[in-house]
Amino acid sequence: MSTKQISKVVLAYSGGLDTSAIIPWLKENYDCEVVAFAADVGQGDEELQGLEEKALRTGASECHILDLKEAFVGEYIYPTIMTGAVYEGMYLLGTSMARPIIAKAQVEIARKVGADALAHGCTGKGNDQVRFEGAFSALAPDLKVIAPWRHWNMRSREDLLAYLAERQIKTSASATKIYSRDANAWHISHEGGELEDPWCEPSKEVWTMTQDPEQAPDKPARVQLSFQSGRLVAVDGEPLSPYNALVRLNQLAAPHGVGRLDIVENRLVGMKSRGCYETPGGTVLMAAYKALEHLVLDKSSLKFREQLGLEFSHLVYDGRWFTPLRESIVAAAQTFAEQITGDVVVKLFKGQATVVQRRSPNSLYSENYATFGADNVYDQRHAEGFIRLYSLPARIKALKAQHEGDH
Repeated sequence: MSTKQISKVVLAYSGGLDTSAIIPWLKENYDCEVVAFAADVGQGDEELQGLEEKALRTGASECHILDLKEAFVGEYIYPTIMTGAVYEGMYLLGTSMARPIIAKAQVEIARKVGADALAHGCTGKGNDQVRFEGAFSALAPDLKVIAPWRHWNMRSREDLLAYLAERQIKTSASATKIYSRDANAWHISHEGGELEDPWCEPSKEVWTMTQDPEQAPDKPARVQLSFQSGRLVAVDGEPLSPYNALVRLNQLAAPHGVGRLDIVENRLVGMKSRGCYETPGGTVLMAAYKALEHLVLDKSSLKFREQLGLEFSHLVYDGRWFTPLRESIVAAAQTFAEQITGDVVVKLFKGQATVVQRRSPNSLYSENYATFGADNVYDQRHAEGFIRLYSLPARIKALKAQHEGDH
């Protein structure tokens, strides 16, 4: 790529050490204007405080900070919940879901300021580079993409700190950063440090959002979630927006140690990585939603929805949000979600979120049918014919084998 072709770049900016070094590096190597862009997806005021000032001090011409919290929860998290997507049976996709909305907003800023290139601080080993650049390809194939970690010679925090020091650019970062973390309204992830050894148990310093389940209250708490057509509309009877409902669930579940996860996952780029995740409110929300699904959906519908979830989990993880496949899966899941109306009570205790009550006007459960007592709606003698037809292939095969054995 010729550096002469780029005049203005929009950088996905976090204010951390990497992106702080990227701003002057872009200016030096491409002789271009750098516009910083940051997305508020619920990572907290601490990470956003002073961000614009820091970006300008580092050399950005301007800094845009967009509030995407409600859109993130309503337009990206909820479709994922409705499909039942859980990556490799465990990971609730917190980082994966946030990347497409950030990339989309970055493209919109680029169009607004007339940029001809996009840049990100993702490393060449991770999944995020694919997620960002996959979105860029779908939304802005005409814009050039710069990924400094794949081009510059710096390889360590010490290198980046030295680079900034040489240019007399102040930074609050230090050479010792044990963990790499990523936070948003749904979760916080942790990598690095002792977690790079799968045999090493995470220390207490890893976890930052949830209470240690061993130290959690000895008395359980209960929370009621109310759903309307697949959307959480109230918590304990109080109507809340999608984002505020998730915030409330986080506040309720985190003190009870709910939502901790320690996994080794398969990255898209081919290697395995170990991560620790904290998703307190999301864990409660997923448990409640699935409880209503089990109450409302028939066997065949639930089986198909489960297949949608498996496919969608890989789609989101692999950075294929802006594709016809994503639109199709969400459309199918939305059909089922329209029936997910009702209330669920979840008990929070010592790291567990356990559904203890559920009800729905669309419930297919009937005590009259399920009872072990006398009823007037089910004649148990009818089961004999059903079983005989259901098992007919096995019966024919066995009879054939017996017949051949007799000759």
